[in-house]
Parts: sequence; C-alpha cells; structure tokens
Amino acid sequence: MSPNSIQAAIDTLSSEFDLFDDVMDKYEYIIELGKGLKPMDDQYKKPEYKVQGCQSQIWLHPYVKKGKLYFEATGDALIAKGLVDILIRIYSGRSAKEILESDTSMLKSLHLSEIISSGRQNGIASMLKRIYGFAKETSASQTAITDLAKEQT
Repeated sequence: MSPNSIQAAIDTLSSEFDLFDDVMDKYEYIIELGKGLKPMDDQYKKPEYKVQGCQSQIWLHPYVKKGKLYFEATGDALIAKGLVDILIRIYSGRSAKEILESDTSMLKSLHLSEIISSGRQNGIASMLKRIYGFAKETSASQTAITDLAKEQT
C-alpha cells in the first residue's frame, strides 16, 4: 500500500480517532476538524455546488489540477464541516482512477456510524456520490481527450 493512498489516508484518520476512548470525544474531534477546514471562496456557494441530502448546508467545489482531482468545501455547521474535512483529506489530490477504484466500504474502519447520526451519515453518502460522480466525469473527459489525441497522430 502506497503511503499516499486512499487507504493510507483512512488509516491515518482511524489512528487519530483511536486516540479517543469516548464517542463524545470523537464527536468533538470532528468539530475541531471543522474549525480547521480551509475556507472556500464564496463564489462557490451556489446551487450547483450545494450537496443535496445533507442535514446541514454543504457546498462542494470540485476541480482538476495537473490531472488530479481536488475538492474544497464549506458548510453551515461545524460537525458537517468536520465531516467534509475528513472526506477532503481522503479524496482530494487523487486521480479519478484512484478514486473510482477505491471502495467506499473502506470508510467503515473510521466507525463514523457510532459517532454521528443517521442524518449525518446520509450527508456523507451524498458527498461521496458527488465526489465519485465528479471522478467519473473527469475520467470520461480524460479518456475522450486521450482518444482524440490518438486519432490525430
């Protein structure tokens, strides 16, 4: 396993959660992560970036830079921002292929279902749907560009 893989990022987060014995301490840690979430430019607080299905308002702005997918986000609740931070730490800076080849069931090792409500879990599922959807779109675009380049040679 690569030290920079999705699984490695999940393992790092799992180790961070293991530092806390109490579920409420883990919940507070997620809130702390939310406080540290990098601010997102207000220009992306538009309906097309809003994640539907979240208890709180969440905006997720995906973009591609040098062939890697990046995500920035914000929300109106610290717990939601903390959950977004977790997903950004796991998925941002990866290729579309790496994201698409990863299985979301790997996230179960974080035991978030023991920490957050079912409504928040639905929000994570909605955010993952957007992340994987963007990865699919990007992968298709990159394949089309590669195919076009092959045709021109």
